[in-house]
Amino acid sequence: MINVMADKIAVGIKRTAPDHPASIAVLRYSIALLLNAALIISITLLLSVFTGRTKEIMILLVSFAVLRQVSGGIHLNSGIKCILTTTTLFTLLSVIELTFSYAMIINGIAAILCLIFAPSRIEKQTRIPLKYYPLLKLASVLIVSSNFLIMSPVLSLSFVAQSVLLIKLRR
Repeated sequence: MINVMADKIAVGIKRTAPDHPASIAVLRYSIALLLNAALIISITLLLSVFTGRTKEIMILLVSFAVLRQVSGGIHLNSGIKCILTTTTLFTLLSVIELTFSYAMIINGIAAILCLIFAPSRIEKQTRIPLKYYPLLKLASVLIVSSNFLIMSPVLSLSFVAQSVLLIKLRR
C-alpha cells in the first residue's frame, strides 16, 4: 500500500517535472520513507488521544527516532508492517508505568546493548564511512546514558526498545 501510494506520487512528480534529475525509483523510495514516518506519527498520536498518553507518545517518538538515527537497527520488509508494529509498540510502551529503580536498570541494559551492538544494520542505509562507526557507538551510548541524569521511565522504555532492535545474532 505504501509503495503503491509512493509510486503514484513519484510518477506524478516526474510527469510534472520531467527534467528533474531524480529518477522515479529514487523519488518512490524517498516518498515511501516520508509516508511511513508520517503515518507512524499521525496514527500513534491519534491513538494517544484515546489512551490519554500524548506526552509519553511524543517523548517515545522523538527519543526512539534520535537513537535510531545513530544506532541503526532491524528493518521490517514492508512499510505496513513497520507502521503497525511501531504504532503498536509505542502505544503499549506509553501505558507502562515503571518505578525509577526499574527504569534505571532498563536504561543500563539499553546502554550495554548499544555498547555491544551499535551501530547495527546501517551499511546499506548510510553513506557514513566505516571508520566513523565507533563514534556512532559512542553517540548511542551517550544518548542512552543521558537518561541517568534525566531519570525518565519513558525514555528508558524507548531506549531499551530501540536497543533490542540492534541485536544481530550471528548464524
